[in-house]
Amino acid sequence: MPKTIILSLGGSLIFPDDLDKTFLGNFKKTIEKYIKKDYRFAIVCGGGKLARNFQEIASKEKRLTNEELDWLGIYATKINAFLLKSMLNENAENFIVDNPTKKIRLRNKIVIASGWKPGWSTDYDAVLLAKNLGVSQVVNMSNVDYVYTKDPRKFRDAKRIEQLKWKDYMKLVGAEWKAGMNAPFDPVAAREAEKSGIRVYILGKDLSNFGNFLDNKGFRGTVIS
Repeated sequence: MPKTIILSLGGSLIFPDDLDKTFLGNFKKTIEKYIKKDYRFAIVCGGGKLARNFQEIASKEKRLTNEELDWLGIYATKINAFLLKSMLNENAENFIVDNPTKKIRLRNKIVIASGWKPGWSTDYDAVLLAKNLGVSQVVNMSNVDYVYTKDPRKFRDAKRIEQLKWKDYMKLVGAEWKAGMNAPFDPVAAREAEKSGIRVYILGKDLSNFGNFLDNKGFRGTVIS
């Protein structure tokens, strides 16, 4: 039986400041390597700077609600998802999942998903997709390599956390989602993961580290359960 990996791929890796062609090319090679080892991947794409560009430009014209900001972010995820599907071409399903709760009939080893509704990030969509496909874990890849005790960009004494319970994670990040929020894992998604018994791996952006995880070797990152 193939092993199915639900991957929440942060938009910060797809479109950090501009389209990261080098990362995407290496990501494609990594995914193709592991589908030959009988892995399957359901990849949910974030919006990244593309989403924030849309939100900033639109906000200059009028004051937008959180819902309107979210919709702009969702459309950015759809663009990123279509791009990734095009890159993975014949190995990927020829559709993009935009409703992670709808029954999905999979024929290929890769399926790509985008954002769905306002009120949460693509992390939440990844958790819903995991539940839909009967998978008990979600891998999160972004520009955040661990969960820290505090923001490491602001505080030099921030410490890495390798193992964490959901209740303790929620104390660190709070309970509310806001469009453009920058947290290791969306708090709305965290509540759903805790309720559903889903374990989340925060792995950062290093593809060799991701490969170690897939090969059941030692990896760097935070496990939340």
